[in-house]
Amino acid sequence: MKEFHRLSKRQQNMLRFMQSYTQERGFPPSIREIGEECDIGSTSVVNYNLNKLVDAGYIQRSGKVSRGLRIIRAIPGFTRARPVIGAIGQHRVALVGRIAAGEPISLPEDIGHHIDEDDYITVPPRLLGGYDASEAFALTVHGDSMIDAMIKDGDIVILRRQSTAENGEMVAAWLPEDNETTLKSFFREAGRIRLQPANRDYEPIYVHPANCEIKGKVLSVMRSFQ
Repeated sequence: MKEFHRLSKRQQNMLRFMQSYTQERGFPPSIREIGEECDIGSTSVVNYNLNKLVDAGYIQRSGKVSRGLRIIRAIPGFTRARPVIGAIGQHRVALVGRIAAGEPISLPEDIGHHIDEDDYITVPPRLLGGYDASEAFALTVHGDSMIDAMIKDGDIVILRRQSTAENGEMVAAWLPEDNETTLKSFFREAGRIRLQPANRDYEPIYVHPANCEIKGKVLSVMRSFQ
């Protein structure tokens, strides 16, 4: 306990955030997320303090793995029981932005391109449904229109890149005429596409087939535990 209190207040806050984030999401935070949470505007300052935590024996860092932070020494008195899961031994998937589970929101059409190294997350193999990680991408859910499908605001959905879908499959649908995207269940009907929410408070979205491009099919969900 004394050794923990020898850390600076900033380092203590960073360590608490990393442990809580990793336990809840199953992968460690990015440098950017640590800086935003701990009100640190410079990534070099974040890196300096992370190295201090390495020196103190609380974390390990791997420069070869994105989000390569691993807590090796628990915070004294930290009561959450879920085991810490690091980045090692898991697959890397690009977290390319957010998607609306509600009304459609704008998102660049070429999702998945120009991804920073810091924007990759680590994903357990079981969440990829047998597909290779290179075929997958991830999006953060915004909204609650799919809540009855057990997908809520803040969750991360893992998707397989594909341009077709079967009726009833949950997809990321790009609406090019509106320059918007949405997360819904896909249904092809006579002369139109129905994008069906999983929340009675929301109406289906009906679009012409020419105004609906499938960007990916949902494989799994990583819970936010918010």
